[in-house]
Amino acid sequence: MGGMSPSAAKYIIHASCEVDGMIDKSDVIGAIFGQTEGLFNEEYDFRSLLEKGRIGRIIVDLDVHDNRSVGKILIPSNLDKAETALIASIVENVDRIGPYAAKIVLEGIDDTRMEKINRVITRAKEILEDWDKKQQKVDVKEMLQDLLGKVREASVVQYGPEKLDAGPEIDASDSIIIVEGRADVLNLLRYDYRNAISLGGASERVPKTIIELCKTKETTVFLDGDRGGDLILKRLLEVADVDFVARAPQGKEVEELTGKEIMKALTSKVPVVQQVVQERVSPNAQQQNLIQEQQAQQTRQSQSKQRSPVPEKILNYVKNLNGTLEAVVLDNNFNEIARVSVKEMAERLQDMHMVNPYAVVFDGVISQRILDTSNEKSIQYVIGNRMGNIVRKPAGIVTMTFDEVSA
Repeated sequence: MGGMSPSAAKYIIHASCEVDGMIDKSDVIGAIFGQTEGLFNEEYDFRSLLEKGRIGRIIVDLDVHDNRSVGKILIPSNLDKAETALIASIVENVDRIGPYAAKIVLEGIDDTRMEKINRVITRAKEILEDWDKKQQKVDVKEMLQDLLGKVREASVVQYGPEKLDAGPEIDASDSIIIVEGRADVLNLLRYDYRNAISLGGASERVPKTIIELCKTKETTVFLDGDRGGDLILKRLLEVADVDFVARAPQGKEVEELTGKEIMKALTSKVPVVQQVVQERVSPNAQQQNLIQEQQAQQTRQSQSKQRSPVPEKILNYVKNLNGTLEAVVLDNNFNEIARVSVKEMAERLQDMHMVNPYAVVFDGVISQRILDTSNEKSIQYVIGNRMGNIVRKPAGIVTMTFDEVSA
């Protein structure tokens, strides 16, 4: 039992004890196990935690004199920070050891990982000083930068069920930066951007974790300046509510950018409604795309002639919503039922049980998810800023972009 050594633990709990009588080490350990048993649920039972290796062997150092026992208690822990604090509090609750009154007081909790990092950095400084004494030419700035890079690499966490590579401040930050892969996260960490998360190399499907984060945080997608970045952005915008888009310079990848280039790209980010994905294609393909676009435009014009006019109230909402990233839900008289941000719209529509929404006008991308939800709610008009990649368009729904309405 309890094979974990203190050096292998994440945290070390230090406590002192005072007992009004003469006892030995086994009495202390027995009291901790006995008086804490059943205090919380079985998950925090000391025997179970010890058997599972969640805590290590309890170490006691006692000094007995004048019919009193005083000593130190050391408990290694591989629990997380909150659980380790709970264990320390449980141990402090012990008030008798053997037949004697006792008092256990927490002295502190050491984070052994930080100690290891400090030892590494201290040793690195010693190495640099030794090299300097030997008159060797050492680029101290470069070595420290490399050292910090390794320390920050150790800060990469595995986030969400998909274990996506991410910086350590994804949960703490109100905004996130979505990048393509682990190398991009590491490069951003190198320049102290700690709120980046990767798509995990997903070639077909956007991870659900990314979609959920986009609903609650201000989101910037930061992609390579190549055709691959264009395709990833298009796929992401079909399913996630992205707020801003930033791109590496054309032909460059995020993982190879300097700190200055990263800052410039993120400072120059644009709202997603202004982003136009530019396909880099050959002249022949460009000509073919032009023909296809002309055909599509003729089709839209033909459909526009057959479509009944859009109500004047919808046109007014289109004019007022453009550039706001907001959405309005209307009843069958085109009066406003609700006004929300675009990223909250799909969920709000799902939750509308007491009213019958008739139309939705929003400053965002018309996605397949929005159309499917609107069809379920029998919504007749879906008017968005621009059209996403639609696989199937439900019959009976008037679907138009802001430009089409204005025209």
